[in-house]
Amino acid sequence: MAQTFFSTRTSRTIALFIIFVLGIGIRLYDLTDLPLDFHSTRQLLSAIKARGMYYSTRMDVATEYKSFAVQQWQFRASVEPEIFERVVAFTYQFTGEQVWIARIYSSAFWMIGTIFLFLLAKKLTNIDGAIASTAFYVFLPYAIIASRSFQPDPLMTMLIIIFLWAVVEWADKQTYQYAIIAGLFGGFAIFIKFVAAFFVISGGLGAVTSRTSIKEAIKNPQLYVMAILGIIPGAAYLIYGIFFTDYLSDQFGGRFIPTLFLSPLYYVGWLNMLNLVFGGFALMIALLGIFFYDDKNRRFILTLWLGYLIFGFYFNFHISTHDYYSLPLIPIAALSLAPLASFIFAKLSEITNSKFLHLSAFCLLLFGLLATTWNTRNILNATDYRPEEKMWQEIAQITDGYNVAGLTQDYGSRMAYFGWRSITSMPSYGDILYGTQRGSQADFEERFNEIISKKDLFLVTDFNDLNLQPFLQEKLTQYSIFAEGDGYVIYDVME
Repeated sequence: MAQTFFSTRTSRTIALFIIFVLGIGIRLYDLTDLPLDFHSTRQLLSAIKARGMYYSTRMDVATEYKSFAVQQWQFRASVEPEIFERVVAFTYQFTGEQVWIARIYSSAFWMIGTIFLFLLAKKLTNIDGAIASTAFYVFLPYAIIASRSFQPDPLMTMLIIIFLWAVVEWADKQTYQYAIIAGLFGGFAIFIKFVAAFFVISGGLGAVTSRTSIKEAIKNPQLYVMAILGIIPGAAYLIYGIFFTDYLSDQFGGRFIPTLFLSPLYYVGWLNMLNLVFGGFALMIALLGIFFYDDKNRRFILTLWLGYLIFGFYFNFHISTHDYYSLPLIPIAALSLAPLASFIFAKLSEITNSKFLHLSAFCLLLFGLLATTWNTRNILNATDYRPEEKMWQEIAQITDGYNVAGLTQDYGSRMAYFGWRSITSMPSYGDILYGTQRGSQADFEERFNEIISKKDLFLVTDFNDLNLQPFLQEKLTQYSIFAEGDGYVIYDVME
């Protein structure tokens, strides 16, 4: 048996304890800051929905606030089931509306996933590989920030990891217990977010084909139990949303744009997203780690990567523009580097053949985790978003009684959530670019006139986006300024 660096129970316990304590601690740092630090549009969508659910149950608030909160919840588009939002809204019953509650839940989801990632990595490699894989998953800077966000992705990622652990256990042990666990968690992952299907299907195929043949697998009734359990939740939601309520019928268009395959910008954009999530060096290490697996486990890991590639080719616009679409790749990359880490730790164990050297190496590893955690802490501490709430409340007071359109962050969600006002949003530069890629030829004058029709004021808070729209900049110079302040300008378009 190969020599391991974490050879004693004490060293393993200390290592895992440090990983979990630091991992939880950094995720709870700056807990009460506003959910604007990571994909604020998506986080505010969930925040608005949770608030609407919460206010719909309250009898002690003014009718106008209750009506607005519920209307905003029901007005906003829904693609995924509102499970996470309902959990947060239920918690509000005990805590009051504290949006940071979602940050605790998301962090908990990610850290629960850590447990099953450790178990899976240990099964595929050894204790050294499992600890390294777990540390990568927990302390990757992008993972720390993304796993705090109010959106279903951290929950989905946790469920995918539990499924992968269960399906590998099933492939090895062939028991109904693991078939049912895998089916339930795989099905729930797909139910939470349909994109999980790419990782659940690829993980299932990888586990089966790496341990037996398809011909033999299809003879096993346990496989059908697992498949049925995996299909039912998502299929039921899809059927209900399309054929019974019709609110899903328009939500799946525009995610696949065939012409992008001919554009170098698509591939560059995808690479940029991967670089943002991992960094080139970490991604290289993860890919190199695949070579250190034995044939059986390498087939399983490669199938997971193939699932991610198919996923990226299908959601080609989003994979090249939305970094969080690569979030489920983090546990796959963590598993990929496990055997390489195991190999390195084995060599390190040979070199550190005295207690002093071994302890020194352990301290250096701890220093690396602390340095990474501190750097991420500095990123979280760099911007305080709390003053924005006051700004939006100020804008809401100034524009009270007026009909407002505007170019603002998050399609007016900040005004809706913090200012309790609804505005009509001007398309962002990204929306215009997206429309162009889909063949839209909308005329600026026609679009602008349509938006400001029957509007009194035009609010601008997203000046970075305004700088990318010269036609809009020029158009707004024709109107007088109604009011302005730190972070906003309001134009009078009643003229």
